[in-house]
Amino acid sequence: MARKKIIAGNWKMNMTPSQAVELINTLKPLVVNDDVDVLFCVPAIDIIPAMEAAKGTNINIGAENMYFEDKGAYTGEISAEMLVDAGVKYVIIGHSERREYFAETDETVNKKVLKALENGITPIICCGETLTQREQGVTIDFIRQQIKIAYLNVTAEAAATTVIAYEPIWAIGTGKVATTEQAQEVCKAIRDCIAEIYDDATAAAIRIQYGGSVSASSAPELFAQPDIDGGLVGGASLKVDFGKIVCYNK
Repeated sequence: MARKKIIAGNWKMNMTPSQAVELINTLKPLVVNDDVDVLFCVPAIDIIPAMEAAKGTNINIGAENMYFEDKGAYTGEISAEMLVDAGVKYVIIGHSERREYFAETDETVNKKVLKALENGITPIICCGETLTQREQGVTIDFIRQQIKIAYLNVTAEAAATTVIAYEPIWAIGTGKVATTEQAQEVCKAIRDCIAEIYDDATAAAIRIQYGGSVSASSAPELFAQPDIDGGLVGGASLKVDFGKIVCYNK
């Protein structure tokens, strides 16, 4: 059975609640595509108004982060239970910006993945290499390490429901895009790694996104690759052009 594409916008630290509603209202008619799961991962303060604005459409609302404890003295954090109560079904975990600026590690990513799954939230697990790592030829080894630690103690059944986002750090917000061949090579390596951890059926079920300056012009070729099941889109998800990315096949 073919994997359904999943195209997610990662808004990052952009859009006030009122701006979020305005953007969703603008994009509603532009992102209608039955062949694709459409998702906006928005700042925590935007989640509830975004949910209201997206009601009755094909747009899902996700979170950009969550903590791995249920509750407690963790000022500024948001729990899985809070997200569930707000209606959130997806959460981005381990984005390179979280790792770089907020000291997230492979181990904390794993804790968050387990907590998300425990609460019925689909984690979008991010992985990706720096330019130095690519130039030194260690991309695949580095990505495999990230994936293996992220899936520690995750059952095959749960793993099959997750989403992985491969984002070469050197291509995020830089305008640089990995070549189609580079993106496919790493996404296939990720799928092969999942097959090693679990089995071929689990690897075949997992959806793997490519992220890193995805545009309306690059999307059709990227999404046509056998191991690329959609995209995690940054800056372009804040623009009308996001509709063209979602409707890449029309």
